[in-house]
Amino acid sequence: MFISLLLLFVITIGGLSLTYLFADDEPLLWRLCAGNIVGSVIFGLVCFVVACLFGFTPLTILISLLINLLPLIVFKRPEFRAKLLANWQTAKGQMENTDLNKFLRIAFYVFFFIVFWLFFERTMFETPIGISTGGSQNLGDLPFHLGAIFSFTDGQNFPPQNPSYADAKFTYPFMADFITASFIPFGAKVRDAMMVQNVFLSFSLLVILENFTVKLTNNRLAGKIAPVILFFSGGLGFIWFLNDFEQVSKGFTEFLMNMPKDYTISDKFRWGNALTTLFVTQRSLLLGLPLTLIVLQKIWEIFSWKKENAEKADSPDEAKSSTFSPFLISTFIIGLLTGTLPLIHAHSLAVLFIVSAILFFFSAERWREWIAFGVGVAIVAVPELFWAMTGSATNTNTFFSWHFGWDKRGANFIWFWLINTGIFIPLLLFGIFLTQWNNKEKDTKDKSQGIKLLLFYIPFVLLFIISNSAKLAPWEWDNIKVLIYWFVGSIPFAAFALAWLWDKNNILKAIAGVCLAVLILAGALDVWRVITRQIDYGVFGTDAIKIAEQIKQKTAPNALFLNAPTYNTALALSGRRSLMRYPGHLASHGINFAEREADLKHIYTGDAAAETALKKYNIEYVLTGPEVDNYLKEVSLPFNAAFFQKFPVVAEAGQYKVYKVN
Repeated sequence: MFISLLLLFVITIGGLSLTYLFADDEPLLWRLCAGNIVGSVIFGLVCFVVACLFGFTPLTILISLLINLLPLIVFKRPEFRAKLLANWQTAKGQMENTDLNKFLRIAFYVFFFIVFWLFFERTMFETPIGISTGGSQNLGDLPFHLGAIFSFTDGQNFPPQNPSYADAKFTYPFMADFITASFIPFGAKVRDAMMVQNVFLSFSLLVILENFTVKLTNNRLAGKIAPVILFFSGGLGFIWFLNDFEQVSKGFTEFLMNMPKDYTISDKFRWGNALTTLFVTQRSLLLGLPLTLIVLQKIWEIFSWKKENAEKADSPDEAKSSTFSPFLISTFIIGLLTGTLPLIHAHSLAVLFIVSAILFFFSAERWREWIAFGVGVAIVAVPELFWAMTGSATNTNTFFSWHFGWDKRGANFIWFWLINTGIFIPLLLFGIFLTQWNNKEKDTKDKSQGIKLLLFYIPFVLLFIISNSAKLAPWEWDNIKVLIYWFVGSIPFAAFALAWLWDKNNILKAIAGVCLAVLILAGALDVWRVITRQIDYGVFGTDAIKIAEQIKQKTAPNALFLNAPTYNTALALSGRRSLMRYPGHLASHGINFAEREADLKHIYTGDAAAETALKKYNIEYVLTGPEVDNYLKEVSLPFNAAFFQKFPVVAEAGQYKVYKVN
């Protein structure tokens, strides 16, 4: 754990230094959290490029860490040292002479940090019977991410091939997993590296979302409410929870400690709580979302053109007079960071493209800033996209088709969104109304800012419409990778509505409290189910762990294996390449695996086409075991043990055997 914390600290310091080049007046806590995100992005990209050129070694990682620290050079300039000192003095002063407000502010962060720690320690844990997960939606995703991580650490997968589909480029946004992998050569355990990374990414997202909300609404209470809505997001599932409680004879406490299911994700509920269905399963989003919020905050600065964002200028014309003004430079730097998104979370880049294109239309007079941003994006993103799109097995034609209502599964559209998000949309609309109504009696400039806030929200409305009109991925549920940005872009308005109610009288204060409870109760129940350790799903047994260790010792890092196409194949723990793994993952990535699966069946059944199929792919090893038996039973085919008797067994553990076939 200490090693992971130390490496993350070094990464954060480098990123924190860079924040002084693109963010002017921000507190130290925000800079630390943004530094974690920015530092991770820079370190990951640099280390990846160096590893592709020279291999993935501790020296490679150390060189990348040193490069990541280069932004510290900014503190040679007195103005940046002064800002750092001012940030430190302000933060120090906030910790002194603690009153009730300061205590509550600290308690807010401590509470969430504890929640994140307790939650993410259940992502993966080892028991005497193997590796398990405490996330109800993480059963298939944990092996996928472990397979990616071990492909880097033990498979020397550079330039990376898809570990789940050999000889095809790994186009899944793998940067979060790659950063985790970079901690392991220094002695960090994979569980500790994942947990530390997840906890601090989540905490960084909390602070960045809080700051983003305050920038938009100018309301600090709304800033505190926004992360609560995100991390405990849910719909009306708590009503079904109460109904389930009425059907059993248990006491409430006993039922609460032994809940039978989740209440934000099921056949009826498709939105899912952000922590339980997105951040623990889609690690790329956990890095991509806070980075995107940093970018969106800068886009808001360009679009709203506040004085403090224009070099403290007296007018926009003065700011435009300098071709290379600090604001232009900071916008260019943000563009460079945005350009890294193809390897981090490609859907985030698509979202930012839509947002930027629409807002540019409404603020073309800021063309210098938009061009600086666009050039920065293109410099990094175009090479990444070109690299990712060449040699990929992904069929892009499967990523779009008209499909109304997202994943409503025949339900009424309005009813579907009501039970999945509860009163969120009504609060959102009320918040939008309040942001405009509050500006009615203010001066012309403030009125203009209110209108700009409304225009700023238009792209997020479009994201909602697009995601409910078309399928943006082979699996329609994956539209949530775009819908989450509609949600995050809407949260500041809903949070502002609750803050406005709270600031009025006691009756409205009570209404605000009830509304917040309705918004988060279902999500809180799902999070509670995880942190109280009610879920223990076995993923890999002890024999699977043992056979994976033997495979690491007895086969070459780039060896090609045939294994059962299941989510929890033991081969995922070895880092070796698979002819194919879980069809559910492959299909969701737009990969046509039908031919390979047919050949896989030929080999395991040992029919007349088996030898031809082995030579066709130049398969070196075949893994047999419980997953193969279960898979063949599901497809009603026999396993031909006699066919494999002519091949030598190079590794064996329990029911698992590895045959060398080439």
